[in-house]
Amino acid sequence: MRCHAIRRELLFVLPVLLVLLPGCSSFLPASGPTRSAINAKDQPTPNVTIVDVNEQVTRAQLARLNKNTLLSLGGDCRSGGQRIGPGDVLSITIWETPPAALFSTTTAQALSGSGIQSNTGPTSLPDQQVNKDGTINVPFAGLIRVAGLTLSEIEKTIHDRLVGKTHDPQILVRLVNNVSSTVTVVGEVNQSKIVPLTPKCERMLDVLASAGGVKQQTNKLMVQLTRADKVYAVPLDGLIRDNRENVYAEPGDVVTVLYQPLSFTALGATDKNAEVEFEATGISLAQALARSGGLVGSQADAAGVFIFRYEPRDAMNWPSTPEVVTPDGLVPVIYRIDLRRPETLFAARSFPIHDKDILYVATAPSVQFIKFLQIIGSITSPAIGTASNVKNLSRPY
Repeated sequence: MRCHAIRRELLFVLPVLLVLLPGCSSFLPASGPTRSAINAKDQPTPNVTIVDVNEQVTRAQLARLNKNTLLSLGGDCRSGGQRIGPGDVLSITIWETPPAALFSTTTAQALSGSGIQSNTGPTSLPDQQVNKDGTINVPFAGLIRVAGLTLSEIEKTIHDRLVGKTHDPQILVRLVNNVSSTVTVVGEVNQSKIVPLTPKCERMLDVLASAGGVKQQTNKLMVQLTRADKVYAVPLDGLIRDNRENVYAEPGDVVTVLYQPLSFTALGATDKNAEVEFEATGISLAQALARSGGLVGSQADAAGVFIFRYEPRDAMNWPSTPEVVTPDGLVPVIYRIDLRRPETLFAARSFPIHDKDILYVATAPSVQFIKFLQIIGSITSPAIGTASNVKNLSRPY
């Protein structure tokens, strides 16, 4: 009699507990929010922007990733690698053809069989520094603006100014001290220094080599180029592999080599919950899943793969106006990936992972149900065991 009563109570309580499962799921052990919790729109906090990862979103991400590389700066060496500027020191030498003697003295040299007079040699003017307004002063040629000119252009300017004042002048201009046509190299290099540019037209790798090379492994370094008011960045490995990125240096450039061990954090139903480092050249979503051990087949919700990230407000054409924007203009975004769809795997092959991303794989709803049954089993097993013992005790010997 007592055994039947216990069974009837269990049959009454079990359906009630099954009905209460959705509300009680929040009290069950879990590695994070479920897919339905992330997708829910009725949360008490303001909605976070959710974007479904597809081919179009992936293309937009890749385009933005390549926007600030050095490819846009490619082309010829427009400045010839060296231009004169304020502070430079120039040496000017002038030759004159006899009988003119505007700069030099002429000595009569009796040549056998003739009375031709010959110049004693060239005239070297005192070295002079380019003024802050970019000018120098040459006797009989006057004030000459040399800022932004090459040495050959300065030679031609002085020659044109002296024509008619002396006979067939020949001009040689040398750069004695180069302080304006330089590139500053700092960061993870063996010697931070100012590298003077030459007419050779140095490229980025030439500048790094002049600074003694880099200290760290190339796959963990970024090269940041500051030119005028713009900043460009490219992985050093990419600079080495793609000669289009190895652009010509220009006066005033600042090259900074940064050690950036990038990483993302894998959480949820992945085989390895950990912070995972990756190289500066970047990795895709598919590679990130592989490096975190992949999805745990017995737990993971293949439709519940998410990437949590802060994006600039102008990162893309948002599906809806972002409701949450940080004071510094960043939008908290959840990228939603459904790996049950074959086309999503193609997008995952190219979708880029950023530094400090959180890769989260939700637990499948059935796993929560199994956990619930295990809890019910732990409650009911003692009762069933007790009922069985009562039944055995009531049997006659």
